[in-house]
Amino acid sequence: MAMTPKLQALLAAATLLGAPAFAADAPAKKPAKPAAPAHSLAPLPLGEKVGWSHAPFEAGDCSICHAKNDPKNPGPLTKTGNELCFTCHEEFAEIMARKVKHPPAVQACTNCHNPHNSRERKLLVAEQTALCFGCHADIKGISEKARVKHAALTTGSKCANCHNPHGAHVEHLLVQLPFDLCVNCHSKDGVSDGRGSTLTNFTKWLEANKVWHAPVEAKDCSACHKTHGSENFRLLVAEYPAKFYAPYDPKNYALCFGCHNDKVVSEPETTTLTNFRDGSRNLHYLHVNKADRGRTCRACHEVHAAQQDHQIRDGVPYGTKGWVLKLNYTKTPGGGSCAKTCHETKSYNNQAGQPAKKK
Repeated sequence: MAMTPKLQALLAAATLLGAPAFAADAPAKKPAKPAAPAHSLAPLPLGEKVGWSHAPFEAGDCSICHAKNDPKNPGPLTKTGNELCFTCHEEFAEIMARKVKHPPAVQACTNCHNPHNSRERKLLVAEQTALCFGCHADIKGISEKARVKHAALTTGSKCANCHNPHGAHVEHLLVQLPFDLCVNCHSKDGVSDGRGSTLTNFTKWLEANKVWHAPVEAKDCSACHKTHGSENFRLLVAEYPAKFYAPYDPKNYALCFGCHNDKVVSEPETTTLTNFRDGSRNLHYLHVNKADRGRTCRACHEVHAAQQDHQIRDGVPYGTKGWVLKLNYTKTPGGGSCAKTCHETKSYNNQAGQPAKKK
């Protein structure tokens, strides 16, 4: 942005004034007096590239905020605290009246914005993520150290993809209810994760599959996923096998066993733990509890939503090319059958003492 001689004079004068003239601005009511910001609120030094300039400052209209229109001696601010900003930015009075407020924004707009100019968009005093992490050190640690990262933190509006930095109607300053926020973002075709796998378009998927997994039905994505970063595949809160086959080890199914009884795959015989049994022979145990090629939960169950009860899948992607292996599952009054899938057609009868006839 080219600087006019008038603007250069303003920059020089304001630089001489420095931060104290602005840091001393405090809200009228105690004990909300803000501490002096760690950053300078003076204009950028002469010669530095300006990325964003406040329109009154750019125009040389000091008296919009100060008592005088003299750039060498603008005098005190005409109002204290955020009330001065709201004089022009009237819409923020409503935003800051919302139920959930961001404390730095309540305290002083200048905690995050320079009233003159900045290298950053929206007059931010630092790059947006760095600014947020300056206070939210815990989230900084998670996002930077996590093995699996959430792209929402580094693309688009970054933190503001999900959070309103001023005020919101939803806890944690979320711009929408959590479930709506997740689904609306994950509602595009052809989006890939960092490993090249295509992500689900959940708007289409949930509309087409009406039997929802209980956490999805409760609209609680966070029951299974971490939003800022995770050590586990797909940002999961605990371990869950990512492939069709896996050796059985309870710790590999920590996600599932957080809600489901682990005995469903550790007891070879049962008449109570599951209906997926032939007489008392536990077919969950038979499929999963193997030292080598155990079928993982995803081999038969869709984890979000499906057409059939218990989220039984119509088919499962098999192999690296994504070919879909059809399960051909049919539910019967006393059990069910799978036809021409991993094996020849087999049926089961879950009535105790009445195993199905082998086909």
